Amino acid sequence: MPNATPAPVVVIAPDSFKGSLSAEDVANAIAEGIRRARPDAQIRILPMADGGEGTLDAMLAAGGERRMLDVRGAAGARRNAATGLLADGSAMIETAEVVGITDPDGMAAPVTERSTLGMGEAIRALLDSGARKFFVALGGSSTNDGGAGLLVGLGVKLFDADGNELQPVPSALAKVARVDASGLDVRVNEAQFVGMSDVDNPLTGEHGATAVFGPQKGVTPDQIPVLDAALAHFADRLEPALGFAKRNEPGAGAAGGLGFALHMLGARFETGAEVVAREIGLDAALEGADWLITGEGRSDVQTLHGKAPFIACKHARAAGVPASLLSGAVDPAALPRLSAHFSGCFSPAPGPITLDVAIRDAARLLANEAEQLTRLRFGSL
Repeated sequence: MPNATPAPVVVIAPDSFKGSLSAEDVANAIAEGIRRARPDAQIRILPMADGGEGTLDAMLAAGGERRMLDVRGAAGARRNAATGLLADGSAMIETAEVVGITDPDGMAAPVTERSTLGMGEAIRALLDSGARKFFVALGGSSTNDGGAGLLVGLGVKLFDADGNELQPVPSALAKVARVDASGLDVRVNEAQFVGMSDVDNPLTGEHGATAVFGPQKGVTPDQIPVLDAALAHFADRLEPALGFAKRNEPGAGAAGGLGFALHMLGARFETGAEVVAREIGLDAALEGADWLITGEGRSDVQTLHGKAPFIACKHARAAGVPASLLSGAVDPAALPRLSAHFSGCFSPAPGPITLDVAIRDAARLLANEAEQLTRLRFGSL
């Protein structure tokens, strides 16, 4: 065992362990283990997220107010969705909170009848609160409507060839003959939108929203060409109405095409974890630090494509701080690539255990592993 070093400074910046622990709970468990070995450690806890579930919590941890809004979920039923007003007055909307794939009511409806209407309602309510800058986390959506619902929620109207108003759901998009944007909330022109996503897919085509992400939302193989064509038809009508051509912009295919609607409102797109890192002050927390620990439920090669642990690691390395990965599971096949970035990749499982046990005992297992890693890294008191 190494001799104990002077009081170490440790930054803990994990993502959530989905289905088990929130990012804050993960960080607290790791902190408990560190303190067992080094009660003198200075610990800086910064929960992370990458644009999916948990992003709102991570952003609010840096300051702000949670705001509950009564909006429509993906299937049209009213729901209480958490949003946020950040310390600087910016608004934070997590798509997974409004039309999330984990919402059983929304998922009970066919994907052809789900809409992002509640996202537009949320934006309008936050505009009423005075917000003019919006962060929109795009992960975890259950919808595939090209963002038609969001736009309708902000005042756009869709009409068929007979002049009948259409609902903003995928099954109706192929019937859109005219888009009336005259009722679009004028405050949108004063607002800035930031789409938080690590997805760079276009709206349509083989790499588009429907083909790539539709199946996980319930789109069947025979529906893919039909719904993809419907999105293309909708774009054909919407783009002239708003005066922009955005269907092929990177990120337009995020969240079932919700990214397309945001592009049409002038949004810029950033990697979700980069936005979180900036807003929570990760770089400042790394100043003078000796070690960063990050992690997620399961790490594999996708971790290196903009996921929260990789972004945290990148910032740590830029600051000259070693970064270790402590995830619920680590894909052995990914270890060579992960090890090129992280100073050690670890899992808290002490041996063969079932997934149920791993989820149930995640906090205890994390604390135990963090304690042993701390003893190895800094010695103990």
